[in-house]
Amino acid sequence: MENVSIMGIDLGKNVFQLHGAVADGAVVFRKKFTRSQFLRFMEG
Repeated sequence: MENVSIMGIDLGKNVFQLHGAVADGAVVFRKKFTRSQFLRFMEG
């Protein structure tokens, strides 16, 4: 996977939407997480 340089997070009450892109704006990933999944993803 390419290095993500831009990350957007929509912090909802139950579901978080995560969007990652490279410097030129090309989308690398879009994911939907529960709170516990989001914490595990951000840890590593």
